[in-house]
Amino acid sequence: MDVGEIAEVLKQHQRFVSGKSGGKRAILREVDLSGLRLPAVDLTDAVLTGSDFSNCILEGVKFDSADLFGADFTKANLQKSSFINADLRRARLNRANLRGANLTGAKLKGADLLNADLSGATWSDGKTICAEGSLGICN
Repeated sequence: MDVGEIAEVLKQHQRFVSGKSGGKRAILREVDLSGLRLPAVDLTDAVLTGSDFSNCILEGVKFDSADLFGADFTKANLQKSSFINADLRRARLNRANLRGANLTGAKLKGADLLNADLSGATWSDGKTICAEGSLGICN
């Protein structure tokens, strides 16, 4: 899938989440999106299973209720992104920047958070705010 096709899928998804005609849920299974800049995009309810977001700039992206099972976010900038009720099972978040992210209700079973920066993130319980310097585990 080339960048133009991905842009069209994302455009249709924006219409979908805003309830406008011509909208269609984004379904991007096992797509290589590595290195892209997609700041502040709304990917609520998107199906992104197994997709590669490594080294992406995804600051402020809304992944609420998205299917991210097995997705790769290695070294991605996810600062202040929202993952409320997202499926992150078996996702790779190694060395990802999750500073200030919201993980309330996220399914994290089997997720790899090795050296992920969780400073200031809201943990999956919706109550715990990870302390400054939380790497790989919410302290």
